Amino acid sequence: MWARGLVGVGGFGLALRVSRDDLLRVAGLGCAGRRQQQRPASSAEAALKKTQLFDFHREHGGKMVEFAGWSMPVQYKDSHIASHMHTREHCSIFDVSHMLQTKVHGKDRVKFMESLVVADIAELKDNQGTLSLFTTEKGGIIDDLIVTRTDQGYLYVVSNAGCADKDSALMKNRLAEFKAAGLDVDLEFLDEALIAVQGPSMSRVLQEGLKEDLSKLTFMSSALATVFGVPGCRVTRCGYTGEDGVEISVPQSRVVELTEKLLANSEVKLAGLGSRDSLRLEAGLCLYGNDIDETTTPVEATLVWTIGKRRRQTKDFPGANIIIPQIKAKTARKRVGLVSTGPPVRQHTPILSPDGKVIGEVTSGCPSPCLKKNVAMGYVDAAFAKNGTNIQVEVRKKAVPATVSKMPFVPTNYYSG
Repeated sequence: MWARGLVGVGGFGLALRVSRDDLLRVAGLGCAGRRQQQRPASSAEAALKKTQLFDFHREHGGKMVEFAGWSMPVQYKDSHIASHMHTREHCSIFDVSHMLQTKVHGKDRVKFMESLVVADIAELKDNQGTLSLFTTEKGGIIDDLIVTRTDQGYLYVVSNAGCADKDSALMKNRLAEFKAAGLDVDLEFLDEALIAVQGPSMSRVLQEGLKEDLSKLTFMSSALATVFGVPGCRVTRCGYTGEDGVEISVPQSRVVELTEKLLANSEVKLAGLGSRDSLRLEAGLCLYGNDIDETTTPVEATLVWTIGKRRRQTKDFPGANIIIPQIKAKTARKRVGLVSTGPPVRQHTPILSPDGKVIGEVTSGCPSPCLKKNVAMGYVDAAFAKNGTNIQVEVRKKAVPATVSKMPFVPTNYYSG
């Protein structure tokens, strides 16, 4: 999900060389982020929001850039590739405190949330979550989010930083409608920090700081816990890397302490936006604003699985009259995975048929540090969407062979118990 690849590749041999500009592209930042590093801070840069870990990032060598109105680390002292591979092989911490965390209270909280999203929230068990989508009446995707039904009498919602303003406005407007109708619902926007601990070593690292048995917390489930002596933490087994991991919502006053305690384990390193983006792309995960937006429907984006079975029958979510018919009738275009060798494939790269006709466009792309070849996703005409279809991508005005590929590109390691 959650909340936008890397060039300078001298072949996919033993190493990948990544420049600063490439790292900024990985994070969806372009050259503006690079300029921020080279000139004195402007008033606009000084006005960027900062997480509670901002000083901590700089003290640990974090290269700070603008992202969704926040100053965030794109990488640390390690190279992007080293950080990416450390997450795949060990464990990394990502600061995701810029994301919007919300509690939905009241006896009508499920009805409220289901009036905005496509998921079947009512069917969730206590402390179980699901990926869902805010949708428009025209069937477009406003944002992707995770909704957890807690046993504390509220829904816990996490959505993207870049969509925070429109997400909060959407919920506030619907809240006013529910209040006017006499329904019982309230919103609480949280001021908590949020860190993601991701990688195959996560469970061993985190278990040392928990009294609870982490093996009982499966993918997309959540619990309140004291973590390394820090009470009041919400631990949710999820993430954005394809690896086993958790996101920990923690009081701001204790997040530096918790991060330091996690880093005391030699398995753990800090990671930034650069590796976060290449990890999520290898895992075939969408980035809002690149791969999905208000011009794409869940069916086009191959996210039909987010629509609850009951919701398909009741057709009572925004845009259902457009989205539901698409499930059976198909769509003119479809999001697909692509693999290629040679020059890297970037966002907005044209996708071509074998005879050179434009059939689509890349929405995300980078060289895969794990696979040593280019991976990308984009939208193509439905006739070319079958896995294994040979197509082309136009890189530097030259047609390069590519193949439609199943996603995830790198197998995921989510923990199911």
